[in-house]
Amino acid sequence: MADNVYKLRDKNSESEKITINLGYVDLGRIDLLVQEGFYSNRSDFIRTAIRNQLASEGEAVKQSIIKQTLELGLRDYSKADLEAVKAAGEKLEIKVLGLARIAPDVTPELALATIESITVLGALQASAELKSTLAERIR
Repeated sequence: MADNVYKLRDKNSESEKITINLGYVDLGRIDLLVQEGFYSNRSDFIRTAIRNQLASEGEAVKQSIIKQTLELGLRDYSKADLEAVKAAGEKLEIKVLGLARIAPDVTPELALATIESITVLGALQASAELKSTLAERIR
């Protein structure tokens, strides 16, 4: 199943919207940098700042990924993947840093039979019914 792990690209369609609170002075300083042409808009500044901070903490992040045995990027779980896990009499411990997607045709019964736990640092895409069914297994 490792053949369906993909490195995420920086694309708006593959991003998650977040909300942050900033003080007025910090917001004004960002607006000043945008006005002066250093950044195209507030979001551009914030994305750049986040990437720079993540780069400066890169080694710590890398070590934590290894220590926690996280898969990095996009991880898809299809109905066929889970049926194969069930046929083998195994259960998955899903651990992803990025985006984990469980196919819409996966039934709650199949998910319960094959998924022991889910840890996602980033985002989990699954049906509302599946998320509700697996709520106690999502960490």
